[in-house]
Amino acid sequence: MSSARRATWIMIGALGAGAGGVTATSVAHASESSSARAASATVATQHAAPISSRDRLYTADQSSNTVSVIDPATKKTLGTIALGDQRLGGSFSPQYSGDTGVHGLAISPDQHRLAVVSVSSNTVHIIDTRTNKVLSTTDVGRAAHEGSFTADGKQFWVANRGRDTISVVDAVHGGLVRNIRVGEGPSKVLMSPDGRTAYVNHTSKAEVTVIDVRSHRVKGHIRDLAATFSSDQAISPDGKRIWVSHKRDGKISVLDLRSKRVVTTLNTGPDTNHPQFVDTPDGKFVYLTIGGLDQTWVYRRTAHAPVLVTKIENHGHAPHGAWPSADGTRMYVGLEKSDGVDVIDTRTHRVVDTIASAQEPQAIVYASRAARAGSAEGLGHQGLGQRAHNVPTVLPDGSAGDPMDPVKGRKLEATIRPVGGLDMIQLQARGLKPSTVYEAYAVDAAGRRTAVMSFPTDAKGVAPMALAFGQFDGKRVAIKVKGEATPVQKAAYAAAAAGKGHSHSAKTADLIFCDCC
Repeated sequence: MSSARRATWIMIGALGAGAGGVTATSVAHASESSSARAASATVATQHAAPISSRDRLYTADQSSNTVSVIDPATKKTLGTIALGDQRLGGSFSPQYSGDTGVHGLAISPDQHRLAVVSVSSNTVHIIDTRTNKVLSTTDVGRAAHEGSFTADGKQFWVANRGRDTISVVDAVHGGLVRNIRVGEGPSKVLMSPDGRTAYVNHTSKAEVTVIDVRSHRVKGHIRDLAATFSSDQAISPDGKRIWVSHKRDGKISVLDLRSKRVVTTLNTGPDTNHPQFVDTPDGKFVYLTIGGLDQTWVYRRTAHAPVLVTKIENHGHAPHGAWPSADGTRMYVGLEKSDGVDVIDTRTHRVVDTIASAQEPQAIVYASRAARAGSAEGLGHQGLGQRAHNVPTVLPDGSAGDPMDPVKGRKLEATIRPVGGLDMIQLQARGLKPSTVYEAYAVDAAGRRTAVMSFPTDAKGVAPMALAFGQFDGKRVAIKVKGEATPVQKAAYAAAAAGKGHSHSAKTADLIFCDCC
C-alpha cells in the first residue's frame, strides 16, 4: 500500500464489559406532586396520537454528519439534513462553518424545533421540523453532548463533556444565554416532567447533579452511582425515577428522586446505553440498548426492583439510541454499525422492520405531528446508500474473533464504511492481552495481508474503538501482537479509567469521534 493510502488510526476511550444478572435494593416510590401529574397528563394528551405520516423520526448520523428524516408511518427515509461534510471531507478540521460529529438530538415540547448537537465542532443547531431549515447555530462548550429543552421551549440546555459546564442556548433566536458550572465531565441534561428541575450525569463522577431551572443554581447531588462514567440517562414519565447507564462498566443505576439515592443497580452487558421508558396496556417498561451484544433488553418497572422480561435480538450491529412512538406502540432503535433503525413492536417485543438511515446513527428522536404528511422539503441524500458492513475477524492464534459470547460479546469486531472516497475501518476488541499493541491487517481472498492500523489495549485487554481510513480490499481482518503498550499509552488508559485528566477533565479518548453517547 502506498503512503497516500496508508491508514491513520484514532483510539477512543475504554469501555467495560459487564456481567449478566441483577442485584437490587428498593425503596417505595415518592408521591408525585400535583404539578408533575399535570405536566405528565398534558404530555400524554398532546402526544398519544397514533403513528401518522405527519410524525417524524430523526437520527443524528456521526459519520455522514447529517440528520436522517424518516416517515414512521411508511417506514421510509425521506432524506437527510447535511450539517457538514461526510467523513473525511473537512471533518477533522471543518473549514468556516461546517460541523462534524453530529451526535445529540432533542425535540421541543411543541414538536416543531429539533436541537442537534455536534460533539466535535461544539455547536447546537436549532432546526424547524416543518421546513427542515436551520434556524440558528450556536457555539457552545467543548465536546457538547446531549441536552433538553426547557418546558416552555425557549431554551435548550446542553452538557459539555470537555468542560465543567452546562450551556444554556436561546432556542428561539439562537446564541448563548449563559454557562452553569456543574462539575467535571457533564454528559446529558434531563428535565423533570414539571420543568422545574434539571438532572445532569457525568463522565468523571459517580453522581447526578440537581439544578433549579428557574434560578440556574445547583441545589444538590445524588451520589454513589454504580460507576464513574455515565453515557446516557432517562427519566420516567411520572418523574419518580432516573435510569443512568454506565456504558464502559455494563451497569445501570436506578435513582429514586424523592429520597435522592440509588435504589437499584443492574448488571447488564457490554456497551449498555440509552434507556427509554414506554407505558403500554400490558405494563410499564424500560427498553435498554446493549450494543456489545446486538440486543435490546426489556425490563418491567415494578414497585421494587425492575424485572428483566426479554432480550430482543437486533437486526444489525451495535444498537445505540432509542425512542418510542408517541402512542407507545413502537420502539425505534438506531443501529450504529449497520446504518439503520430497528422498529420494535412493544406489544410482542419483536423487531418488525428495519429502516435504512445515513451513516453511524447515534441519538434518535420521535416527533409527533411535526410536519405535513409526505413533506420532504429541504432534504438531500448525503450519507444514504453507503451502509456499513461487518467483516469476519481472525485472532493471533488463528481462531475467529467475531462469534458472539452471550455475556461478553465479540472478541474482535470489524466494521467497514465507505466515506469520502475511502473506507473507514472501525475495530472494537475485548478479551485480548492487557496493555498490548496489536497490528491489524486486511486479508484478501488469496490470503495476502495489508497492514491497516496499530492499536493498544488497556489494562483489561479492551480496545473500545480504533479507526483507520484507507482503501479496504480485504475479505476479513486479522490481528497479531506487535509489542507491549508504551508508558504513554498505559498512562492515558489508566487516567481514563480513573476519571482523571487535565484541569477541565477533557480526555482525547472521550472527545474525538465519541463512542460514548
